[in-house]
Amino acid sequence: MKFLFSILFILLFITVFTSPAFSQCAVCSKTALQLGEKPAQGLNTAIVYLMLMPFAIVGFIGYRWWKGNKKLEEQEMKDKPF
Repeated sequence: MKFLFSILFILLFITVFTSPAFSQCAVCSKTALQLGEKPAQGLNTAIVYLMLMPFAIVGFIGYRWWKGNKKLEEQEMKDKPF
């Protein structure tokens, strides 16, 4: 549990204290240049926001898989005679 909290703390720290991400492809960059400064910032924010959902889904599936393997290993250790 301490490990999970330390990972979450590091991710929060990185998220808060890093510079803003510029996640635009070539087409989005050209569109943002034509829109102006404020809409370009909104476009960057929207791209990052849309990117978070797939990462959250993969993270949740990975966490459930890890938890299931951990439970299976504990069960095998109990059943294994010494």
